[in-house]
Amino acid sequence: MVQTDHADPLWPPPAGFVPAPSQIEGIEIYAPAPGEEVEEQTRTFKCSFCGAAIAYSAVEQQLACPHCGRMQAIAAATVGQMATEFEFTLQAMQQARYGWGGERRELACESCGAVVAVAPDALTSTCAFCGSHRVLARAAAGDILRPTALIPFTVDAQQCHAEVAQWLGRGWMHPAELRHVRELREMAGVYLPFWTFDAHIQANWRAEVGTERTQRYYENGEWKTRTVIDWRWRSGRVSLSVDDHLVTGTTRVGRALLNRVTPFDLTGLVEYDAGYLAGWQAKLCDLLLEPAWEIGKEDMREQARRACYQDTGSSHVRNFQMTIQFADERWRHILLPVYLASYHFDQRLFQVLVNGQTGKVAGQKPVDWLKVWLAIAAMLAPGACVGLAGLLTAPLGGIGVVGLVLGLSLIH
Repeated sequence: MVQTDHADPLWPPPAGFVPAPSQIEGIEIYAPAPGEEVEEQTRTFKCSFCGAAIAYSAVEQQLACPHCGRMQAIAAATVGQMATEFEFTLQAMQQARYGWGGERRELACESCGAVVAVAPDALTSTCAFCGSHRVLARAAAGDILRPTALIPFTVDAQQCHAEVAQWLGRGWMHPAELRHVRELREMAGVYLPFWTFDAHIQANWRAEVGTERTQRYYENGEWKTRTVIDWRWRSGRVSLSVDDHLVTGTTRVGRALLNRVTPFDLTGLVEYDAGYLAGWQAKLCDLLLEPAWEIGKEDMREQARRACYQDTGSSHVRNFQMTIQFADERWRHILLPVYLASYHFDQRLFQVLVNGQTGKVAGQKPVDWLKVWLAIAAMLAPGACVGLAGLLTAPLGGIGVVGLVLGLSLIH
């Protein structure tokens, strides 16, 4: 803000400044000119040739019309790990953009509470997170924090089904009926929300560190050796830079399960464009920035702890203490592609995930305990037979005892 008592009417205000109300007579005040707010137009995805709804194709990596086959490129640059990051400031939050940028509606599950954004003409009525059919459609909220980047789907539905079929065939102890579970043949492609965090960490540690040495001593008329540990207080400092640490932005999929389909190659990040979401579901973020950052910090503390233990140079550490400082913290909100299905088997809920970038499969499968016990019985049967034969051939002799012990050892 500039204030002046200039009486010269020809005095020009600074560039970009306009007159502002003044509470003092004779004092002119100039404030920065307000920027013009440009209302963003909500995009709709229709084929420019036939007018049909178009969707992003994981095979073609562009928008495709299912009716006339025409393709339309998405003008979004590949930014990789150079995608826009934000500091933890109010100004950064004000600079962030909101809304999906394309015409969407929301599906809210009444059973598990999951909310996903879908195309306005999507017919999905099943929750991919819990398999429930109690799904309500509603208008999409415009105040959601827009992702800065995403990784597009590169694994198509056909490849996804092949990967899941191979995964179902692994392991003999699972029910054969899994191959007929309908939900596993209808996996939904969903962009899941994630946060990435960067930070520079400085950790100071102090601990008693043990050093091994060999000691000779005399006992029962002979010299022997033993290992003893000498303890000394030591301290040190470790610097650690963490880049793009991932924290999931949803609680509807277990973090352990998500970790099993990682890693994602973040060099494949592209600038956010609503075109990549055309025809696909996008999960709304239900773990907001602040609690996600707390999870991220705890993960980083554990990384720093391991680095400090390594810095001691010993495997013998006790009374460990650590203080940690964070600096240059940054974050970004991104979307990552997964195929997801939830299915019920024997009145239990299971989830299956496929990495939409790499095709890696992870999930939960029930165990057929009848198969397991039959396999155990088959393995133990030879031992039991040996023990029984020993008892029958020499009930009071050494062979009978050996046979019984062998049989019992094999059974256990």
